Amino acid sequence: MNHWSDKLALIVITVWVGALWAIGYLAAPTLFHALSDRQLAGMLAGKMFTLVAYVGMGSAFYLLIQRLVRHGTGSLKQGYFWLVFSMLLLTLAGHFGIQPIIAELKALAMPADVMHSVFADRFKTWHGVASIAYLIESLLGVMLVLKAR
Repeated sequence: MNHWSDKLALIVITVWVGALWAIGYLAAPTLFHALSDRQLAGMLAGKMFTLVAYVGMGSAFYLLIQRLVRHGTGSLKQGYFWLVFSMLLLTLAGHFGIQPIIAELKALAMPADVMHSVFADRFKTWHGVASIAYLIESLLGVMLVLKAR
């Protein structure tokens, strides 16, 4: 744990998991509570979730490469490696799979709020899928924090 790349890995994990929890469970709910315009709250939350996704992708790539360089193919037998890989898959699925569907439903509903359109049920379903994936990623993040030491 004295190697500089291991110390940087701890910082990267802290930033990634901290961002997941801060945006998902503090900032986004606060926006919806504080702003009367739910479309504005959703747009701002969406921008923050996009930033968290990019932080996650960058973090995962660093952590996976760092682990492979330090431990070689032996890293493929470590739970740490597969936690990071699983979190990366959830990030990619959310950002490149689920979020475009949600954005399309919002666009189709324009100028109305998607929740007051014929697309409300599909939006709720996909939003629920995104929320569950985000929760799983957040819980895996806790496990990653605990495994990192």
